[in-house]
Amino acid sequence: MLFLERLHLTHYKSYESGSFQFSERVNAIVGENGSGKTNLLDAIYFLSLTKSALTTQDALSIQHGADYMVIDGNFSITPSESTADEAAPVATSVRTQQITISLPRGQRKAVLHDKKPYERLADHIGKFPVVLIAPDDTDLVREGSEERRKFFDGVLSQQRPDYLSDLLQYNRILEQRNVLLKQFHERHYTDEDLLEAYSQPLVDLALRLHEHRQAFLAEFLPVFQEHYAELSESREAVEIRYESEVDPEHFRQQFWLNRHRDVAAQRTTLGVHRDDYAFEIDAYPLKKFGSQGQQKSFVVALKLAQFHLLTQEKGWQPILLLDDIFDKLDDRRITKLMGMMKDGTFGQVFLTDARPERTETLLTEGGILANLIRTDG
Repeated sequence: MLFLERLHLTHYKSYESGSFQFSERVNAIVGENGSGKTNLLDAIYFLSLTKSALTTQDALSIQHGADYMVIDGNFSITPSESTADEAAPVATSVRTQQITISLPRGQRKAVLHDKKPYERLADHIGKFPVVLIAPDDTDLVREGSEERRKFFDGVLSQQRPDYLSDLLQYNRILEQRNVLLKQFHERHYTDEDLLEAYSQPLVDLALRLHEHRQAFLAEFLPVFQEHYAELSESREAVEIRYESEVDPEHFRQQFWLNRHRDVAAQRTTLGVHRDDYAFEIDAYPLKKFGSQGQQKSFVVALKLAQFHLLTQEKGWQPILLLDDIFDKLDDRRITKLMGMMKDGTFGQVFLTDARPERTETLLTEGGILANLIRTDG
């Protein structure tokens, strides 16, 4: 089992300083709106994935007026025979591992594992997996392809380090190639050999990422559909289709023939960075034909499938973060999640609520013991 034992924050968002001790099961973070509940949840997410779930700019996590921020916490991992997969890497002994993330304003962040810096930040991703269910998750349905790619890239990156390594390298080369294309367009001159030096590794990585995504979705889809059926009582059929311009058999030739269009557009117009995942309900687009309840069930099922596959891969349950779920989900879905907390489906859980009495009532009625953390004093 994976759980976060303690957390200390210094100048992190609304926290000038804060120390917390956690239960290895359910932790209920309660307090008035604006008291720091979501920020505390986000600090746990940051500690696990070296980035905020709420913003793409690390500097915005530094408290206003402060020169730096620090997140420091201790994780403990206990392998579980009931969840461990034979192929999953299992720790030989239980030990506490300290993770420290520091960010001076205007400088790069540092991530330390037992007080030793990682050579690459990517080496940290997936060591302490986390799944977040948040109010804005339905953006996966409503927004464009970038949101959906970001979600599935995040799932794959925690599960498969080789995928993360390929994705980071692909994005670096893509950025470099786009800079080169812009220069060619401005100078009205194209160096074919130089362009090819960037194109070939980009094509190789695109083909590998495409293969990863196809294989992952084949594994992910039946698990997702099972969770959706449980949440919706099998009222409708759901589907996820991977949409990509990458045709493994012809992609190299297509990419080469497309180079003049790329120069004119000043960017790379073919590749896995344009992939999408189509969400469907009863063979129709979920965005247009799904009700709010169906969309919520869809995204919760996505997160539960992520949780399930990470548990299989790692041999222990990831930490589950539930932000403001009681306001956003109906009674049936809340009852389902509470039942999963009680029956041991989940490991360590953090949930937030602005109404402490509601949380205490739901936990009591569900027979769930919890550590209550008040952010408003």
